[in-house]
Amino acid sequence: MKMVRCGDIVEQSIRLPSGNGPIMLHGRALRYIDEVARQGSIRKAAKTLHVAASAVNRYILELEEELQAPIFERLPRGLKLTSSGEILIQHIRETLQAHQRMRAQIQSLKGLNRGEVVLATMATLAAGRVAEIVAAYREKHPQVSLRIMVGDRTTVAEMVALGQADLAIAYNLPDDTRLQRAAEFRHALGAVVAPAHPLANRKTVRMSDCLLYPLVLADRSLSLREVVEATAPARATLVPVVETNSMELMKRLARTTPHVTFLNRLDVDREMATGDLVFIPLTGTDSLQRLNILHRARGSLSPAGSHFMQFAQERLLASFDQS
Repeated sequence: MKMVRCGDIVEQSIRLPSGNGPIMLHGRALRYIDEVARQGSIRKAAKTLHVAASAVNRYILELEEELQAPIFERLPRGLKLTSSGEILIQHIRETLQAHQRMRAQIQSLKGLNRGEVVLATMATLAAGRVAEIVAAYREKHPQVSLRIMVGDRTTVAEMVALGQADLAIAYNLPDDTRLQRAAEFRHALGAVVAPAHPLANRKTVRMSDCLLYPLVLADRSLSLREVVEATAPARATLVPVVETNSMELMKRLARTTPHVTFLNRLDVDREMATGDLVFIPLTGTDSLQRLNILHRARGSLSPAGSHFMQFAQERLLASFDQS
């Protein structure tokens, strides 16, 4: 299949084999033959197409002559596809459908030129992983504007459910019939300490090992606290010396020995790369932190929203593969 230009009109065309070599069947003929097959009548097809019946009939006769096979069987009450016609019409309809898909894809790309995406997320993500995703997306697609709204997990879910945000990227969001999960990434927590900490050289640690040191924990407004408490040994009580809803403060305090905090590896990959912090996987627990990408269950995303969601999924998947 190729595109041919006739004056200012671009038409779709396909090549069909015949006894005398390939035939070029242009977009107009594709539509004419398809409509005749649907109507079972040249006259009715011509009326629907707003063209002369003689023009439609001429296309059919010329194609039958070139194919050296009848396309339609002429009956007293109309036209019926022959076996050759059935093969041809299937190919024509596949071609027309492919053409429509191509046009829809192009229109979606054009929509990016003036798109806006509203993203709901949590403060801990906005300061780290989401910021990196947004920066990378803006570098590749500067024509799309992004609005980032920050809240706790309940607020984030409500913003998307009520249509105030297109998407959400957040941890441990509860199930909600109004929301559709586009992707979910699961990973375990680890102890995060300074390089000089007594635990820093361990390959793994248990939560009971960490309880010997002053704990810096996420406060109860963050879903992270629930995951941390689920890792604690039975009958053990977590007594933090500092509670906060700021991940940056948690990391800042973890740089000073002997504090211990708990985060996932993606939260500290930059600090690990610079040697400021050490991440030690926790053993003896199956508790996982879930990172979700969600959108409304009803309706459809804008081209820009759908494009950004796919971009975010790919970036997060790449991050998890590297961790």
